[in-house]
Amino acid sequence: MKKAIYINTLFLLAASLVFTACNKGFLDTQSQNRFPADVTWSDGNLAQAFINGLYAGLYEGGFQEEMLASLTDEAIFTHAGRGINTVNEGNLNPSNPGFMDAHTEWGNMYNIIRMTNLAVEGLATATFDNPALKQKLEGEARLLRAYYYHQLLRFYGGIPLITKSYKLNEDYSAARNTYAEVSDFIIKEADAAYTLLKDKQMQRGDVSALTALALKSRQLLYDASDLHDMPTAKAKSAVLAAYGKPELLGFVSGDRKARWTAARDAAKKVLDEAVAGYKTNLAAPVSFDQAKKNYLSIAMGGGSKHPDADPAITSTNESIFERTFSRDLDEGAQQHGLRQGPNGYNNWAGNTPIEELVDDYVMMDGTKFDWNNPAEKADPYVNREARFYICFLYDGAPWKPRGRTEDPANEIQTGSYTMNGTTIPGLDTRLGPIENWNGSFTGYYFRKFVDPDPNLRDNSGRQYIPWPFFRYTEAMFNYIEACIELGEDGEARTWLNKIRFRAGLPAVTESGDALRQRYRLEKRVEMVFEEQRYFDARRWMIAPQTLGRKTTYIQVRGVLKPGATAPSPYRKDKTKFDYTYTPVETNSLENRIWLDKMYYRPIRLDEIQKNKLLDGSQNPGYE
Repeated sequence: MKKAIYINTLFLLAASLVFTACNKGFLDTQSQNRFPADVTWSDGNLAQAFINGLYAGLYEGGFQEEMLASLTDEAIFTHAGRGINTVNEGNLNPSNPGFMDAHTEWGNMYNIIRMTNLAVEGLATATFDNPALKQKLEGEARLLRAYYYHQLLRFYGGIPLITKSYKLNEDYSAARNTYAEVSDFIIKEADAAYTLLKDKQMQRGDVSALTALALKSRQLLYDASDLHDMPTAKAKSAVLAAYGKPELLGFVSGDRKARWTAARDAAKKVLDEAVAGYKTNLAAPVSFDQAKKNYLSIAMGGGSKHPDADPAITSTNESIFERTFSRDLDEGAQQHGLRQGPNGYNNWAGNTPIEELVDDYVMMDGTKFDWNNPAEKADPYVNREARFYICFLYDGAPWKPRGRTEDPANEIQTGSYTMNGTTIPGLDTRLGPIENWNGSFTGYYFRKFVDPDPNLRDNSGRQYIPWPFFRYTEAMFNYIEACIELGEDGEARTWLNKIRFRAGLPAVTESGDALRQRYRLEKRVEMVFEEQRYFDARRWMIAPQTLGRKTTYIQVRGVLKPGATAPSPYRKDKTKFDYTYTPVETNSLENRIWLDKMYYRPIRLDEIQKNKLLDGSQNPGYE
């Protein structure tokens, strides 16, 4: 007798919603959360519910408490014991890989890939009579499968390419495919999904034909980058040069110029089909105030009711694919402000920006911020570019109503303040009176992605800011990078200036390597905390210079001027206090180091023990 294959819908919450409007009656003994496969693929609603469940592999987007930002020169993680220091101090190994987010964990990703395989197989023989729906669902399934493989590929290099669902008692062993084979699969699946989803009406938060183009654009850009061009990678790293299976890490031969050309053309197709992102057709820099509103609107993604956050951004193609959050569900990511905000607001300060990042935000006139400039050193938080004020909370920054008598001004306090011979610590420090164990070590806090709505006091209320997996601006950066590498500097400048004009910055004029460095800095600033720096620093092979160094914090001191009357309670007042700002380089929280093995994650020992064909193909530096 043929065994019935059941589709377990534990991860398909949407499936239960199908039945809320149609009660079958208490005598119906069919389980309402498990259905035979032939039933699932014979009913369009059940098939849709199954596909909805495939999005579970997106988890919370990048809104976990522990972010990849703290594995880069963007931030540092405040709380010990989470495995992030294991990675940043170079101690990760197959038995102890340290911190792994949901998208890094090999088993998690293959579990959801198995479900995408089931979906593709089921839809191939589906019997419900709706050809357009079948196309749409197949496009979603194949594109999500391609995206999940993209995630694994950029963490591990070549991985086993599994495109079928295994049955009981099969041999589950599978060797790693080459980097080129996995990349080719991702691109072909994206192409197929594009055809299937073209002209289909998709809901916000669903993948789409444009998502397929965006994924293809990013994958081709990675393919052309230094880390995955093995002659270049070997020249830059002795560890990679000594690795016996370079085909698992990138392209061992071939025309790199052709790869850059493919990357350029794929990015341009995204730009052409999307028509425009958010305010990307400006001919000159906007005002400082408008630039702040522009970037706040991008960061909020239409999810904030704050009057400066433009809700019209949701009608543009700026966000090509995002993780949205429902008001009907209490999801952890809705507490991103609580996870990242200041301890003086009873928040947790999970990831806090480091000075290396803060210093890379230029002055409003486009010149580089310089600690050797006496005026800038004396007052480093004035006249900075507009995005600075949307990304960071710093000493004296205005923020939400604190609701405490110690701070009627509602300002961030990350310094220490001396008045009449007594020094008091700021409310948002590790010596302050409010949850000091959650205080920032660096003197800064996140603001980007935290809803500034003053009604969300203490960030204890739920926010609905979407997480951007792909946005139009990334495709612009992809196009700019490929143009630079192909020597098309004029075209690169044109598109880079579109991004800068939206931010209120003057046009760039550089060429050659100077333009490349300008582009990389611009991407670092614009895409900050969007979990791209982790991959960019590695594929550009600049991680030894960016991660492999001490971190720098800011030390803020305020001393009451002679003869001035001390305010009670304290508030920032440059007329009454002399303030000093001192960058302090330290390894006090993490002894950061860069080892070239860190270009890739180790394959966990238990995965190798379960799959004998993985033996002998561990990533370089972990053998």
